[in-house]
Amino acid sequence: MLNEIIAIRDAEVVVKDIEDLRGVMDNLVYEAVFSEEGQKNTLFLLIKEAAKAAGAVPSSIQGLYEEMARDYPNFTVPAINIRGLTYDAARAVFRKAIEKDVGPFIFEIARSEIGYTRQRPLEYAAVVLAAAVREGYIGPVFIQGDHFQVVRRSYLSDPEAETGYLRRLIKEAIEAEFYNIDIDSSTLVDLEEPTVRGQQRPNFQKTAELATYIREAQPVGIDISIGGEIGEIGGKNSTPDELRAYLDGFNETFKAGKGLSKISVQSGTSHGGVVLPDGTLAEVRIDFDTLRTLSDIARKEYGLSGVVQHGASTLPEEAFGLFPEAGTSEIHLATGFQNIIYESRHLSSEFRDGVYRFLKQEYAEEWKEGQTEEQFIYATRKKGFGPLKKEWWDLPADVKEPIKEELEERFGLLFDKLRVSNTIEIVKRTIKPVVVRKKISYFPSMP
Repeated sequence: MLNEIIAIRDAEVVVKDIEDLRGVMDNLVYEAVFSEEGQKNTLFLLIKEAAKAAGAVPSSIQGLYEEMARDYPNFTVPAINIRGLTYDAARAVFRKAIEKDVGPFIFEIARSEIGYTRQRPLEYAAVVLAAAVREGYIGPVFIQGDHFQVVRRSYLSDPEAETGYLRRLIKEAIEAEFYNIDIDSSTLVDLEEPTVRGQQRPNFQKTAELATYIREAQPVGIDISIGGEIGEIGGKNSTPDELRAYLDGFNETFKAGKGLSKISVQSGTSHGGVVLPDGTLAEVRIDFDTLRTLSDIARKEYGLSGVVQHGASTLPEEAFGLFPEAGTSEIHLATGFQNIIYESRHLSSEFRDGVYRFLKQEYAEEWKEGQTEEQFIYATRKKGFGPLKKEWWDLPADVKEPIKEELEERFGLLFDKLRVSNTIEIVKRTIKPVVVRKKISYFPSMP
């Protein structure tokens, strides 16, 4: 029985036996994800509190990034978005991280992904922490809100409503213990303004406003790591002038404590890659000189950890080793893991085709004129995880286990290429996890 493994004392969770907790975690997290709404959040909270009691603690990466600003350690931190098979994929990450003594690695989910994968922040955090417990991981767990983005058309239509939505999302994420948040208001850059500072003004002002809200909402003892972005508007690589205009403007506007820890830029990629008519990916050329130049400016002139690269998971293997050489502080990786899952030979064609039929039926209005079926499927299959979540979770072990091994192999390659293997000591030195206790009012019933 669960109450023989976990106890609640003074509204706080106590783990009686960690090994027994690991043994029941598969069933516990499944029950949490698919239970009735009335019990779901209580189970997620129970899992999170049990994970913290077992030594897996949601944390901010701020301390490490401050160290990177002073002395770049020649590695790039991987930030991993998991859209489907979240528990299994997270287990693969932790297993490989433990094997390779990886210190910094981030789990993240974007505003858009929260919607189409049907993973609210509390669920995502609980499932990741459940995976940490299951694999016996002890240490800081970095969970990040990726691309908490201002939707331009919504903002232009009703600025207060769009800003209010982002404030609520930030509050929800912090309550779920996302202690790393990337604000993306680059969508507001106004290219019609004659000066670079004028173009960036709406961007840095909105970032400063939302960063102030984060600082006001963060728990006592924790400095949430906040990222900004200059790099998606305009279809061109970011420049030093844009970087300086944004950061100077932000620093002049923001007065609420520690500022940004990193800055996302454009260097030639696109999210998910560019899909050719036959469904294959076009070759992408990264401007590593841009990354090197902007990272150097961000560190030396502004005390940031460096710049962040988005949309890189589908790059060829040989490219990843170049990011540390260019001084990139963080790299965001998503679609490549999704591709491994969908294209695994262990996933039956019957199941895969069933997902694709669902996509063609439910998202037919997104099929653009001139788009081949292969392009449409590639662009929309990320939306096959949320509505069919239970079907994915219910795949038999002889399907999920080898997929998990394929993911684990990829994570291992990325850890090596990004040079975060054998980096656990720098994280121990720079990150001091702070346990934020969440009260739980009652012990949920379990079947």
